[in-house]
Amino acid sequence: MFISNAYAQSGGSTEQQLLGFLPIVLMFVVLYFLMIRPQMKRAKEHRQMLEALSKGDEVVTAGGIVGKVTKVGDGYVTLEVAQRGDEAIEMQMQKQAIQTLLPKGTIKAI
Repeated sequence: MFISNAYAQSGGSTEQQLLGFLPIVLMFVVLYFLMIRPQMKRAKEHRQMLEALSKGDEVVTAGGIVGKVTKVGDGYVTLEVAQRGDEAIEMQMQKQAIQTLLPKGTIKAI
């Protein structure tokens, strides 16, 4: 009386179910090639730049400080950031804070 008859819907073929997942799979593939892969590439280049860092290199830190590398340690780098008379003002930074390696002579041109 009050309850209507329920009819089962056919599940469809397996091919149709797999085609339903295709847009989701394509979204993940596009996400990988547009976001994840380039980010991994930049991280690898940054890591190689930090490993090749040597005394005399001119760098820019993540905070925008421009300086010349005077000492390179395992986790820290000493930067010469200014001159006061005959005395050099130096700062210690974490290696990870080094953002960009500048061409030689950039500091004098600034």
